[in-house]
Formats: sequence, structure tokens, C-alpha cells
Amino acid sequence: MLPLYPEIKPYARHMVEVGDTHQIYVDESGTAEGIPVLFVHAGPGSGCEYDSRCFFNPEKYRIILFDQRGAGRSTPHGDLTNNTTTKLVEDIEKIREFLNIDRWMLLGGGFGALLSLVYAETHPGSVLSLVMRGTFLGRESDIKWLYQDGASRFYPDHWEDFVAPIPESERGDLVTAYKKLLDEPNELARMAAAKAFSRWEADCSTIHPNTRLIKHMINPHRARARSKIGLHYFVNGCFVEENQIINNIEAIQNIPGIIVHGRYDMMCPLDNAFALHEVWPISQLFIVREAGHSATEPALIDALIRATTDMSLRFEADFGV
Repeated sequence: MLPLYPEIKPYARHMVEVGDTHQIYVDESGTAEGIPVLFVHAGPGSGCEYDSRCFFNPEKYRIILFDQRGAGRSTPHGDLTNNTTTKLVEDIEKIREFLNIDRWMLLGGGFGALLSLVYAETHPGSVLSLVMRGTFLGRESDIKWLYQDGASRFYPDHWEDFVAPIPESERGDLVTAYKKLLDEPNELARMAAAKAFSRWEADCSTIHPNTRLIKHMINPHRARARSKIGLHYFVNGCFVEENQIINNIEAIQNIPGIIVHGRYDMMCPLDNAFALHEVWPISQLFIVREAGHSATEPALIDALIRATTDMSLRFEADFGV
């Protein structure tokens, strides 16, 4: 299987003013004249990782990372003010203009796939191509699958731990109940809820238990932002209309795309990717055996490296790399 590219350091870092009190962290690495690609992180609320830029050949790509509003190194940390999908789409377009990029490729996973697709449907003229991993369409059924009734049937042991902080009388709407817990004035109660919420996501994200990933996701600083921002989005239906991505798919009919999805993805079931591919015929769908949701899984890393290599072969002549 193909591994990640070696870790590299950015050659430029920026704090981009986007308004509404938010400053967005952006960095650039790889080849300055290469194919511009934006890595769109998952979550919401996660921020980019140290290896997010390692899915791209640094000799071919101008690799751009950014932390979404309130996430990672963007400020104010954990802030929900004007933090919606529409605002994130506006931020991406402002970053493109700030970096003086004509068109770029986007790679996104989970919520990052949703955000990339909404951006592409809003600004199709700004998009070269798309690579989607663990596609999440943000439909009511997709949110309920993970946080109400779906994944719970595959992980009943972990589900018990997930629902434990919630009174039985409030378990009919766990997203709302967790949002309420995270608004508690008691700091210890808030942190316990944030860690339980993040632990459930970590337990569902890989086929085999990944102790390192679990430890990373329940880190207090990370868990607090991810759960706070994530629940803000989930109680609001990810700030998209029901089935919005499918309904607006005509806008990206001429944009090439590669959809990579783990067959055993318990966070974003395979029917998300299937539904997208069905209405986006120019796209290619690769179902990855022995893979769940997390981009840390070797089979998904292999598939994503192959996808970004494929895209570089399509566009390298246009950028002289």
C-alpha cells in the first residue's frame, strides 16, 4: 500500500481577516507554482493535523491548509459567532482571492466533504476538481445515523458509554441533549461531556481500535472545540437545506471528482457516496475494502494517494510541474 508523503513544513503562514471577529489560519507548503489544492478538514471544529499536507506530492502541488472558524489555530478559538456553512464557504472564497489563485482542487473528508461540495456548487468557476473521502451529505438521516440510531447497533458497548452522561428522559434527541450539557456552567460537566462525545466519534471511525487516535481526539483542548462547534452545526442541520447537495448537483456536472469511501464507514455510511456518485456521473467512486471512516487507516491513505496522483497527472501540464 502507498504511504503518506513525508512530513514537510510550510513555506508561508497567514492569518486571514474574514470579518465577524474571525481570523482564519492558512499555510502553504509544497511547490509555490504547483497545482493549488485546498485541504478541507473534517469535524466541524477539528482543525488540520500535522499530516494533512502529506496526501499530496509536494513536487506537484501547492498545498494549502486552513483551520475553519473557531477551529485549530484560527481565532477566536471555539467561537460560534456567525459560524455557519455559508460563512465557511465565504471564507474559502476569500482565502482563494487572498492567495491570488484562479482555480483550485479541494480534498475534503466527512464534514470537509460536505463543505467542499457546497463550496463547489456555490463557486463552480473556482474549482479544478474534487477528491471526497468519507462523504457526508448532512441530511437529517445522516446525523441521526451517528448520534441517534444507526451506528449504535454496531457498537452497542461504546454506545452505552456515549449515552451514559444523558438522563434517560432526554435520550430521544441526543444531539440536543449533548448541546445542553456543553452549555452547562459547570466546567467539569462540560469537559466530561466533550470527551464522551469525542470518544464516541473516535470509537466509530476505524475498523480496528486506534489508541493513538482516541487519545488525540479526547485531548481536552481539541475535544472541547470539536464537540462545541460540531453540536452547533448538528442541531442546526449543518446549516444546509435537506438534500441540498444532491438537489444542486447540476452546478458541478462538469467538474471532475474522485469519491473514496470505506466500505465499513460507520460515521458516514456508504450510501452517502453512492447517492452522490449516482447524480454526478463524471465522478469516479472507489469503495475501499477493509476501511472505515478515518483517514489514518492504511487502505484509505493508499486510495487517497492514488486519487491525488491521478489528479496531478490530469493537471500537471497546465501548471508546468
